[in-house]
Amino acid sequence: MFDVEYKQVFNGIEYIQKHGNPFDRGSADSYYHRPANPHYWPEGTGHGTMVEGKDMTPEEIVAYMAGYEWNEQFGDKKEW
Repeated sequence: MFDVEYKQVFNGIEYIQKHGNPFDRGSADSYYHRPANPHYWPEGTGHGTMVEGKDMTPEEIVAYMAGYEWNEQFGDKKEW
């Protein structure tokens, strides 16, 4: 269930969007109107141990922010 991957191109860079990965978490935070807070779940959202921004590589933070900005520009927002 959590191993489905999608490719998303943003600003000329191809990102993998997989449940829980940095790009996915960034786009989800934007969708739910949450502030940007880099993190991800290597085993899928809510499974295993969450990796916080302080423990992420620069590339992972870039992917998180790309997901956030992608959703801000092209995605939708949760309507409460």
